[in-house]
Amino acid sequence: MNIILTSVGRRSYLVRYFKKAIKNNGKIFVSNSNITVATKEADDYLITPLIYDPDYIAVLLNYCIENKITHVISVFDVDLLVLSQNIDLFKKNNIEILLAPEASVGICNDKWKTYLFFHQNKLNTPKTFLNIEDIIKNIEQGNLNYPIIIKPRWGMASIGIYIADNENELRILANKCKKEIFESYLKYESSFTAEESVIYQELIKGQEYGLDVISDLKGRYVKTFAKKKVSMRAGETDIGETVSSEIFEDSAKIIHNLLLSKVILSVDCFVNKGQIYFIEINCRISGHYPVSHVAGVNLPQQIINWIQEKKTDHNLLTIQEGVRVTKDLVPCRI
Repeated sequence: MNIILTSVGRRSYLVRYFKKAIKNNGKIFVSNSNITVATKEADDYLITPLIYDPDYIAVLLNYCIENKITHVISVFDVDLLVLSQNIDLFKKNNIEILLAPEASVGICNDKWKTYLFFHQNKLNTPKTFLNIEDIIKNIEQGNLNYPIIIKPRWGMASIGIYIADNENELRILANKCKKEIFESYLKYESSFTAEESVIYQELIKGQEYGLDVISDLKGRYVKTFAKKKVSMRAGETDIGETVSSEIFEDSAKIIHNLLLSKVILSVDCFVNKGQIYFIEINCRISGHYPVSHVAGVNLPQQIINWIQEKKTDHNLLTIQEGVRVTKDLVPCRI
């Protein structure tokens, strides 16, 4: 068994987690568009074209075939949609992409579809709009109040996110958000909805949480882990604390059963006065997974066990509550 982590970026810790888990049973490969510390941590690596390059999939597929890679796991949102569109192509070559179906990835990557998903399935979520005039109209009618969050419809890593306290700021910051979208890698997916590339959302106050919603390789729900987001940096959890998942379990099961994910969904939400408001979903191992890992969870080992057709080992999926975890920045020569 050989596994490749695609678009690995700076997630060297994930490479180490998987290498420790796989031991002598296979190799851990990675791919990325440039060299990082994570590429050097792997058994071998591939420098790929950019994800939306016409040759991206062919280059990745050929590398997987040449290196007898059996499973693909991506850790970058932009990569997910392209990979999900090619699940069958990889499967024909005996390579399994561990990912939710294409339609589910589309719901998660497109924040407007995410809002509709929550709303239609009666899961609390902030009021969200595609049109700035609709926001202004609802505020004038007393249905909504400032501040309003402005963010990219196909957003990630906190790029282009602003908070407006009045109409003047709303219009100025919306234009600034659009500018940032099309000057960053967000432009690729945003080009699908270029005229409606920004969403406007009511600001929910409260404590933010990140959930790891775990399922096996057959898509059966297993467990949910909850982390309180104590501090954020560049859109990722910088300091997190493990907490009980009890209040989130029922909703997590609903989300999983509707999206039919494999391995993991990362769900972001706020709790305000006992009410849960769901904000985002990602079909990948997220930036807050390390909090779970340090607190006793070993998802990489469980994935490898599942690949080996072993049963779920709940000792690998048990978390210690009340553990506070922070990430460290270490300069490295590459």
